[in-house]
Amino acid sequence: MLNAFLVALAVFICVGGAELIGFTMLNRPIVIGPLVGLFLGDVKTGVMIGASLEAVFMGVVNIGGASAAEPGIATAVGTAFAIMLGKGSEVALTLALPIGILGLQIKTFLYIFLVGMFAKKFDQLAAEGKEKQIVFLHYGLWAVNWILYSLVAFLGILFGSDAVSTLMDAIPDVVMNGLTVCGGLLPAVGMAMLMKMLWDKKICMFYFLGFVLSAYMNLPLIAIAVIGVIVAISIGMNDYKINQLSMQRVAAPAGNQSSEFDEEEEEFFS
Repeated sequence: MLNAFLVALAVFICVGGAELIGFTMLNRPIVIGPLVGLFLGDVKTGVMIGASLEAVFMGVVNIGGASAAEPGIATAVGTAFAIMLGKGSEVALTLALPIGILGLQIKTFLYIFLVGMFAKKFDQLAAEGKEKQIVFLHYGLWAVNWILYSLVAFLGILFGSDAVSTLMDAIPDVVMNGLTVCGGLLPAVGMAMLMKMLWDKKICMFYFLGFVLSAYMNLPLIAIAVIGVIVAISIGMNDYKINQLSMQRVAAPAGNQSSEFDEEEEEFFS
């Protein structure tokens, strides 16, 4: 019971904390593994398993519905079982992926059916100017959402790895497919929201440039990112030069007047 509570606490602190305060990397295996090891009295194993799972999930960055697995809960439960059973990273690596997939589905479910149902309430409170109620509802939903999510780790440790596998097998395919489809819609919604805020006729060509480079030229994301950085630096340097020239033009008349006044003063006293 105590071990289950400590593992759930690690999930709540790291995964829930990362969602609350931003992209802090608290939910990465390299952080959660040592923390679980500290809670369970075996920091060395926690560090080793955290590093191993970090290598597995290093390329997994869950953005919207473009997700593969949730590495936070996978690391916490996998590390806990490895320490409790005394069988090292083999157990953690075996359990990590199925638990991560299950955690992702539960995370999506909570976002859609718990947090999503209060979206209109937030709009209503904002329209009425009730700031305190918005803050209370925000933190309240965060706490409830991640407490429920941490219960997955709690129950997984409490009832054992066989129960976790049995639970995954018991979930109907219709439910799993439905959650997958709903999650797949989230990237499109997120991209539409960003484009609505950032769309500008002056820079829209770069959006289409990125699409062509990815879809038709099959450039990797790193190459596209480097091209984007080069374009951003070039535009920034060009804007800087234009601003400098504008400042010089604005300051030029005042300078000319000063020089003319000095010449008249010299002629008067000469």
